[in-house]
Amino acid sequence: MTPVRTKLFSFIIAPLMALAVVPGCGQPTLPEPFEGRLAIYHAGSLAVPFEEMTVEFNKLYPNVEIVRDSGGSRSEIRKIIELGKPADILASADYALIPDMMFPEFADWYIAFAHNQMVICYTDQSRFKDKINKDNWYEILASDGVRYGHSDPDQDPCGYRTLMVWQLAEDYYKEPGLYESLDIDDTHKNMTRPKSVDLIALLESGDLDYAFEYLSVARQHGLKYVELPKEIDLSSVEFEDFYATAKVAVSGKEPGTKTTLTGKPIVYGFTIPRNASRPDLAVTFLEFLLSEDGQAIMERNGQPPIAPALTNDRTKLPGELRDLCVESE
Repeated sequence: MTPVRTKLFSFIIAPLMALAVVPGCGQPTLPEPFEGRLAIYHAGSLAVPFEEMTVEFNKLYPNVEIVRDSGGSRSEIRKIIELGKPADILASADYALIPDMMFPEFADWYIAFAHNQMVICYTDQSRFKDKINKDNWYEILASDGVRYGHSDPDQDPCGYRTLMVWQLAEDYYKEPGLYESLDIDDTHKNMTRPKSVDLIALLESGDLDYAFEYLSVARQHGLKYVELPKEIDLSSVEFEDFYATAKVAVSGKEPGTKTTLTGKPIVYGFTIPRNASRPDLAVTFLEFLLSEDGQAIMERNGQPPIAPALTNDRTKLPGELRDLCVESE
């Protein structure tokens, strides 16, 4: 796997929340007739912006039927590599899952296109909602009667990123045992669901007081949230060396095996799988995603775009996407 170049990221994401524009990227075009079925498998946290993009894309290409399958990124990839689902686009909340799980049999390139950060979501019903802040949140979660949740680390990047946040918090706050105090096997205290957006209904019903989510999910669903220190929220290249001290074991490629993931800044990525039925439609949708309009949609939904987008190997990209990316080292 070729890692995303640190110095290049540092240049691109400062300031993190600034709206960036890809130079010279207009609306994608294809000769008429342009029609058919486009299957997109994507992270649950991309559901809202991709729904908006679907609407806008269909204004340009009304005869394209876009079918989206949303879930934890690891689960979505497994549908392709284990179940043989014919996805035209795979968009992951962790770009590194593409080379880790799909190279070389199912893909040989990726494009990194957006950022995010971890937050703690809550509602007006949450216990101690008026007291929780970035300095005491771990004490609030440990309080009697408080229920919190996160997604499944084996299925969803938000799940293993939550565990990384807890590990980093133990060092950052200098609180020995903090991680173990949160990572408890008690389904009434610490709930787990397949993907992070599954926790929203539990928050809104009052079954959960707090949930670890992405900032974008909090904003898209109108949830209150606690912003964490940059040192532990997995948003900043400035702290990537510290993030790398967090390690989480998740299920491996083969049944019964484990693989260890290392903390890093949150970066989303996509590819066109080798078994895509309509790679031509996929390329045009991805052109739209990387266009000014597509990036504006990502920005509005709390997922700042990377511009220009980053790729592991420009020579392997479809020709239409090559000028929209720079190559990482």
